[in-house]
Amino acid sequence: MRQKIGIWFGKGVGAFLILIVCLFLSLPLIALLLRVTPELLATYIPNETVQKALWLSITTSIISMAIVIFIGTPAAYFHSRSYYPGKSFVDTLIDLPLVLPPAVAGLALLLLFGRTGLLGKYLNVIGIDIAFTTVAVVLAQIFVASPFYIRQAKALFEQLDPAYEETAKTLGSSSLRTFLFIILPLCATGLTSGAIMTFARALGEFGATIMFAGNLPGITQTMPLAIYAAMQGDFDVAITISVLLVAISLAIMLTVKLLTDKWRYNV
Repeated sequence: MRQKIGIWFGKGVGAFLILIVCLFLSLPLIALLLRVTPELLATYIPNETVQKALWLSITTSIISMAIVIFIGTPAAYFHSRSYYPGKSFVDTLIDLPLVLPPAVAGLALLLLFGRTGLLGKYLNVIGIDIAFTTVAVVLAQIFVASPFYIRQAKALFEQLDPAYEETAKTLGSSSLRTFLFIILPLCATGLTSGAIMTFARALGEFGATIMFAGNLPGITQTMPLAIYAAMQGDFDVAITISVLLVAISLAIMLTVKLLTDKWRYNV
């Protein structure tokens, strides 16, 4: 009897803790959604500020994700299959943006690419300005979001049995052909999940962007920056953009969950 009471007590404590976590994570979103009405969305979604911020965020996030995939995929593969001095340091460097405060990342990028920055002063001589442009938005997004993809890709390649590659090579397949037609298809679901998470992180980037790119409507003002600006003027615009971001984020997380479950099932 005492044992059963202990078991039920443990389950009760566990359920209570889970309830606290769920309430803490969901109540802020509920408070946001309760402020939204169809009339509010119909009024402010066509708003020029909302539209510009929405399309700039989506466009730059897609570009950032594409660049990370194009460079990060082969880099993660070679890193996972190679042993070289300083590999642990490279691992740390890849993970660093995950723990680095975004404002610090933005300031570091500004000191690198600004007009008087380490590289920016040379680019400025030939008429190339990066800071406070749309290019700066993309660079900031890549810096903070790339670890989400590279870490995922590296883990997938490390888990993949090298026997697939060895078998392909014995059959006369080149390294490039093996990578493109055997390795990538086997890891496609997990890589897609990582790419979507990279897109989501880029879409929500704020700190590094405002430090490095500024908050210029139509040029560098992404959705998070538009929320920040609207909070000082039109609160309804801020709510509308926030709801759009919540909807996009929810769709992204559901997609990642489905892809992850599919990958685990196939494995």
